[in-house]
Amino acid sequence: MIRKCLFPVGGYGTRFLPATKALPKEMLPVVNKPLVQYGVEESIEAGLNQIGFVTGRGKRAIADHFDISYELEHQISGSSKEVYLKSIRHVMEEGIFSFTRQKEMKGLGHAILAGETLMGSEPFGVVLADDLCIPDDGFDSVLGQMVKVYKQFRCSVVAVMEVPEDEIHKYGVIEGEAMKDGLYRVKSMVEKPKKEDAPSNLAIIGRYILTPDIFDILRETPPGKGDEIQLTDALMQQAQDGVVMAYRFKGTRFDCGSVEGFVEATNYCFENLYKKGLLT
Repeated sequence: MIRKCLFPVGGYGTRFLPATKALPKEMLPVVNKPLVQYGVEESIEAGLNQIGFVTGRGKRAIADHFDISYELEHQISGSSKEVYLKSIRHVMEEGIFSFTRQKEMKGLGHAILAGETLMGSEPFGVVLADDLCIPDDGFDSVLGQMVKVYKQFRCSVVAVMEVPEDEIHKYGVIEGEAMKDGLYRVKSMVEKPKKEDAPSNLAIIGRYILTPDIFDILRETPPGKGDEIQLTDALMQQAQDGVVMAYRFKGTRFDCGSVEGFVEATNYCFENLYKKGLLT
């Protein structure tokens, strides 16, 4: 069973200043829903309804969003506006939420290690809310697709996508042995390589399924690129000691950590979801 999902949401969102000076970047709305809600909905759809957040200072709005607002509920009760709460009510009914704080921002690996008390000794998903993922028609959510891979191989799984050469330096990149279409056994990983040093054009994006031994590995992982504890380094150790699978998912990913990607996601969701009545 895989039941839990971790959301590292402690970052400052500096690329969206001044909007994120007082508002968590994860609460920025794509059309009518905050980014983090899209990720939580994806997790619940994949069967991972125990949601843990690794937060930081100034992030209280995230906890408030997944809680009852008695004043608001009272004000719009029985009115035509009540329908606007349908999606978040569903999430609140289906999900179980817990929170812990990351005292220092020392990289994704450090954030995940901070979530150990929430995830315990079970395999768990990780969603980076900056990455908004829309599955192709007829497919499960991206995390749901990865759960199927996990159930087959019972090891850590990373989501990958092909990226252009001139963008390869923004990502962790894998070298893998192709098992079948879209599925690779990871041989090595490089964090944000120069294009001439990249082992492939398969970049890791913000969806993971991790086995709980990752915590012990992260504890022993020295700071890497940017003097941060890199999850990529810990996954590389897992791959050397056992197996890590990479899965090229069926869907579209928007980098909502950048202004350009955020606008692209908003336009896509407005045209393809909101106008069709698929966002509530």
